Amino acid sequence: MQLPTQAIVENKAINTSEDAESSNFVDHQHEWEINAEHTLFDLKLRDTWEYRDLLWLLVRRDFVSFYKQTILGPIWFFIQPLFTTLIYTFIFGMAGIGTDGIPRPLFYMAGVTAWNYFADCLTKTSTVFRDNANIFGKVYFPRLIMPLSIVISNLVRFGVQFLLFIGMMLYFMLQGATIQPNVYILLFPVLLLLMAALGLGSGMVVSALTTKYRDLAFLITFGVQLLMYASGVIIPLSATPEKYRWLIRANPMTTIIETFRYSFTGQGTFTWEAFAYTTVFTLITLISGIIIFNKVEKTFVDTV
Repeated sequence: MQLPTQAIVENKAINTSEDAESSNFVDHQHEWEINAEHTLFDLKLRDTWEYRDLLWLLVRRDFVSFYKQTILGPIWFFIQPLFTTLIYTFIFGMAGIGTDGIPRPLFYMAGVTAWNYFADCLTKTSTVFRDNANIFGKVYFPRLIMPLSIVISNLVRFGVQFLLFIGMMLYFMLQGATIQPNVYILLFPVLLLLMAALGLGSGMVVSALTTKYRDLAFLITFGVQLLMYASGVIIPLSATPEKYRWLIRANPMTTIIETFRYSFTGQGTFTWEAFAYTTVFTLITLISGIIIFNKVEKTFVDTV
């Protein structure tokens, strides 16, 4: 049986239309592809940048949720470093530990301000897999967003404490103390980046390990407190016995804290060799942390 000519033409037209749609579907280029297979050195920085709106949302969430149900709110930003400084001034002042000629409250405030930012970035990042397992298991987004949001949200706290340090420095300058800010103050943005990068990199390494070894989460909190005493927060490098000084210098935070004090007060220790060591150590730690973090994120849901 032969179909009418008009029906044949319409059938061909339909087939041609279907082929065109099929061809367009095949040729369509997808912008996003979710795939667990990627190389070890694929840091997914482009994906992280594309999700920057989520990053700022998480930063706001961290800041608001932390102080939402507190009476004093952000005032705790001032209270914690101020009380810590007063306690250090009283206890270690009685012990007669030197401060490189810097007024004791200002000396300890400088160390506490720098150390708190690093320690907060490290401790909060070290449990990011465990604390966000429910979110990670339900929706896709670059996992690097989460530790980055912690580092950026901690900048708010650091900024408030830094203003407190500047106010204290101006007070002692008006009182006639020998405080001489110098050209090395231009290194302050670099010091801030080094603190953030060191805390971020170290925290991601620990976070990757805590997916299997939960004990590390308790150890890191205790270890950070001990590490503080070997970083120049309490005892300046110049007052450390010569035979142990190399051990204190091995801690990269020592150079950051010493440079921070030296640049704003003109008193303390600074060498370009130590600064270069800290920079290289921090970069290696950050890159290693990102690589290990991205490697573990593929399978951590099975172990957390």
